[in-house]
Amino acid sequence: MKTQGASGQAWLKRGNRMALIRRLRVHPGQSRVDLAHALGLTKSTVSALARELIDEGWLVEREVIATGDLGRRPTPLFVDPSRLLLLGTQVGIGHVRVVLTSLTGEVLQARSAGYDTSLDVEACIGELTRTMLAVAARCSKAQRIIGIGVGLPGGVDQARDQLVFAPHVHWHQVPFGALLREALHGTPLSGVPVFMQNDADVAALGETEFNPSPVADPLLLVLVGEGVGAGLVVGGRLLTGARGLAGEVGHMVLQIDGPRCSCGRRGCAEALIGSRALLQEDGASPPAPAVARAGHYLGVLLQNLAVAYDPACIVLGGGTAVALGDALLAPVRATLQQYAEAAGLPEPTLRLSRFGADAIAVGAAALAGYRLTQPSPD
Repeated sequence: MKTQGASGQAWLKRGNRMALIRRLRVHPGQSRVDLAHALGLTKSTVSALARELIDEGWLVEREVIATGDLGRRPTPLFVDPSRLLLLGTQVGIGHVRVVLTSLTGEVLQARSAGYDTSLDVEACIGELTRTMLAVAARCSKAQRIIGIGVGLPGGVDQARDQLVFAPHVHWHQVPFGALLREALHGTPLSGVPVFMQNDADVAALGETEFNPSPVADPLLLVLVGEGVGAGLVVGGRLLTGARGLAGEVGHMVLQIDGPRCSCGRRGCAEALIGSRALLQEDGASPPAPAVARAGHYLGVLLQNLAVAYDPACIVLGGGTAVALGDALLAPVRATLQQYAEAAGLPEPTLRLSRFGADAIAVGAAALAGYRLTQPSPD
């Protein structure tokens, strides 16, 4: 659709600015000539946009080291990691985690706090706000937070700015974004754009936005913690579903008449793989046979998801996956290999999240960067 007038020109310029930033996130160090060729823009347009973005703190140019070659070499451009920052927040079950990151994903500050899950959602938001402000206070005068991302333990309807359902804390149809913005009103974070999404979705974005790799598309991330969830990024876009409930794979049935799940059904992935399934009454580490069994069922789940989505890469994250490490990963790999050999197909590429226990919080920061730099007007 063609756009006309001042608003159309403004939209086009914003799209070109954000396309330039996103190009440099994937291909850092390109020159203005390289960018003009890659994006189909004139060199003068790229030069003007680059100057604006450098002045605003988005980009930085670095000197080229002299090699003795004749002629002037193009100056490489990079996303500036020092001036504009992102705040990423994880709302977990009874705890919150806040990280301050650069535009390229380096964690600069981090802080955690607990909240009482028996209280209402406002109590959680109050603790989250205090933690966010404590982290934001560590910024220098030369730094500015330009976006806040929130990873939530349930489905999110972005169109309505609502948390649809968070089963482990029994929150239904909560206007979480509006409540958080209200809590931040009058503080140093007042007016900073707030974006929220399901925790597995933001963790998946963290893997693609802060570690861009064209060979990892589509990327499927599965979180294994108290619950089990998945996030899928295809062509740089999240697959969230019509109501924001895509990826609720913890309630896929893996065992007919298996153990009862928190949702009321039997044999769900969460009931077989989640931390509650492995929890010992005395708080001790789960026995090896229990971990091996959970790893087998996780392998079955990943096999089903691999068949459905044919991902280039599967990433595992979440507290349980991080805590158990190779003890869980080994039976997962063995199960995937067994299925692959039976079908005569290559085994899916599998790895742990690059951000470990901070996968959701860092991913939430990536969500803010993702939403702020999308060229489209939405």
